Amino acid sequence: MNKLLLSPFLLAFCTSVAAEMVSRPVPYEIDGKPFEGALVYDDTQKSPRPGLVMVPNWLGVSPAATEQAKLIAGQRYVIFIADMYGKDIRPSNPDEARAAATAVRGDRALMRKRAQAAVDVLKAQDGQVALAPGKLGAIGFCFGGGSILELARSGSPLKGFVSFHGNLDTPDPADARQIKAPILVLHGADDPSVPKAQVDAFQAEMTAAKVDWQLVSYGGAVHSFTDPDANVPGRNQYHPAVALRAYKAMNDLFDEVFAQP
Repeated sequence: MNKLLLSPFLLAFCTSVAAEMVSRPVPYEIDGKPFEGALVYDDTQKSPRPGLVMVPNWLGVSPAATEQAKLIAGQRYVIFIADMYGKDIRPSNPDEARAAATAVRGDRALMRKRAQAAVDVLKAQDGQVALAPGKLGAIGFCFGGGSILELARSGSPLKGFVSFHGNLDTPDPADARQIKAPILVLHGADDPSVPKAQVDAFQAEMTAAKVDWQLVSYGGAVHSFTDPDANVPGRNQYHPAVALRAYKAMNDLFDEVFAQP
């Protein structure tokens, strides 16, 4: 079993038994190119639930991303894991992941298009699984956090956006004026991949655009603090207590925005 599910901190967060969770591949196309994400949900829950697009870290659609989606989904959400690279690109090591992520980060219009395609695919699953009308959000991790912030800057009409230890930079900060929903950034205060200058620029960007935003900075946390496989002290390292707090902050935001008419 993935050690993500064995952490005593995150076991307390779980609201369903792992054996009840379903993960099924969902093929789709963008401009004629094949992609394949995954739909994750608790099959025992028949009432409509909010839907979340999840953009994973730079390793993309992977077994670890699926386990993370199961943990987050529980009985609360239906989650669609976005494929940001294409069906034939499945990084197996950091070098391959860096190459794939850099190609997408280098073209923010492409990043936004692929993230929005995942939203459209999630919407299309209504009928296969019960989705609560109008209750859709997006979450992302590392590379994925930066991706969902770009989705927000594109003006996507979701209810909320949550970035976990994600990149905060953008080529055109003025695009923040297009953001239509609350933004929550969950950041490791000691993250060397997202330095203070980038955090300050993001805060200035959000403030200038009058966005409804929050940035929670967790002391003692670095990059990848939700990833049980991250084990590079001082750079990329799992922090189970902070992960639990961050997931709770995510749920609190979505509880608030999904309760609104």
